[in-house]
Amino acid sequence: MKRAIGVALAGVVLTLVALAFDAAPLFIPGIAFVVIGAGAPAWVWLASRPATVSRKLQVDRVVELEPLEAMIEVRRGVLGLPGAELHDPLASGPIVLKVPMSLIQGGRVADVRIVTSFTRRGLRRLEPPTLLVQDPLELSCLTKTAGGPAQELLVLPHTERVRWGAGGRGRPPQRSEGRSLAEPMAAVDVDGLRPYRPGTPASRIHWPALARGAGLLERRLRADRDTRPLIVLDARGRAREDQLDAAVRAAASLTLELARLGGCRLLLPGDRRALGVEPDLASWPTAHARLALVEGGPETRPPLLDGAARQGPVYYVAVQPLDRLPPALASGPGSLVVVLPKDLEGLPPGRPSFEVTGCQGFAVGARTRSQEETAA
Repeated sequence: MKRAIGVALAGVVLTLVALAFDAAPLFIPGIAFVVIGAGAPAWVWLASRPATVSRKLQVDRVVELEPLEAMIEVRRGVLGLPGAELHDPLASGPIVLKVPMSLIQGGRVADVRIVTSFTRRGLRRLEPPTLLVQDPLELSCLTKTAGGPAQELLVLPHTERVRWGAGGRGRPPQRSEGRSLAEPMAAVDVDGLRPYRPGTPASRIHWPALARGAGLLERRLRADRDTRPLIVLDARGRAREDQLDAAVRAAASLTLELARLGGCRLLLPGDRRALGVEPDLASWPTAHARLALVEGGPETRPPLLDGAARQGPVYYVAVQPLDRLPPALASGPGSLVVVLPKDLEGLPPGRPSFEVTGCQGFAVGARTRSQEETAA
């Protein structure tokens, strides 16, 4: 706007000089400068008033490092757009519209495709995109912001396969044929329903659900003592962001892999009750989203372990070396594996049992199931 005012003032000065010195050739540029300086803001204002801009996200969740696609729609008014530039938090910089949208040529709608990715998990608040409308001489400009509230995007932690070491220490027990690890032989209590699996005894089929037309369902049983693997995430400590993210990714990767092997449990910072993840992964999206929102630091609450935590294998994922084990993990029949970022100082001695997402697992405490079977 200042440029337009300057051009208009220059035109006024030229006109006054022409009048004072009777210099007729200066009248034309003087009047032209006044018209351009006054007309440019009016043109931009009239063109930007009916223009609209909106953004559409294909998803509301995305995994770290995976591409995210967004479409931004720019719609012009009757007078067209003399020049337009898009500003969006998903773009690395301003986007100049190369498609003509003037009154003479070009369409009324232009679609801009943005593909980006995020390197860190968490909840992102995306402010609405803005459209900067300006004249070709860049004398005047106005900003048009998309209507509606800011959009929220949840960036989920990246997962990868666990690279188990040789020897079997720290390796989870394999799924047995016909019985899931999530249901030991001592399971007696009913814990809801799930889709029928071939080979399930007829006594476990929920016939009332079949009669209601809900399909073939079976009763899911719960053991008196849950021996499913337990993944515990301890985010306390003054760890760097990359170390905290590595620990969260390791917890997510272990949860996904152990769930596919027969089911597992996930205990997050501050939680008293572990979240169960079954082989059908029905509760995995919830667990994945909660892992994305984990915040670390000295003030973070520890996971609240109870006395039954060590009934099965435990994978204790921490962001710093442990001075001592939590009392609930000091003893128990299940094996214990401590998982730490591998660039920390003071890692447990010995060869790691596995590696995953920049972390290493070290088997400690009770013997693994494979060793017990060998000794027997």
